Amino acid sequence: MKKTVSGFIAIFVLLFLANCTAQTNFSENIKRNWMLVEFQDFSKDFMVSSKAHLNLTDQKEPGRFSANMGCNNMFGSANFNANGTVKFSEIGSTMMFCDKAMELESAFGRELPRMTNYKVNGHYLTLTNAAGKKMKFVAADWD
Repeated sequence: MKKTVSGFIAIFVLLFLANCTAQTNFSENIKRNWMLVEFQDFSKDFMVSSKAHLNLTDQKEPGRFSANMGCNNMFGSANFNANGTVKFSEIGSTMMFCDKAMELESAFGRELPRMTNYKVNGHYLTLTNAAGKKMKFVAADWD
């Protein structure tokens, strides 16, 4: 009987530790500054030269994000779940006019709250929605 109870305790402890490790990796993988490299018909060169990015590093408050597509600062709430779903809400931005970046910024601001799923694969973050539209980012700290 003692062996059975000890076996159950050992399995429980291993499962608990595995779950803690998965949560740590989840947090570390997503909390980065991400450079936008694939979105609609915008060229990668244009997005890179605009320094288009989504910042998910620890902000002043947990669950917040900031972004910039080359002109205005954007901000809001981002709720990433371990099951691969995401919800962007409470999105706002500054209101300056910039010639070249406005089209990218408008499209990004319109599509970001529609993104419902995410996947981190190596140094890439991909956001997708139910219609198959996507945004692809590369980690800014990746050489």
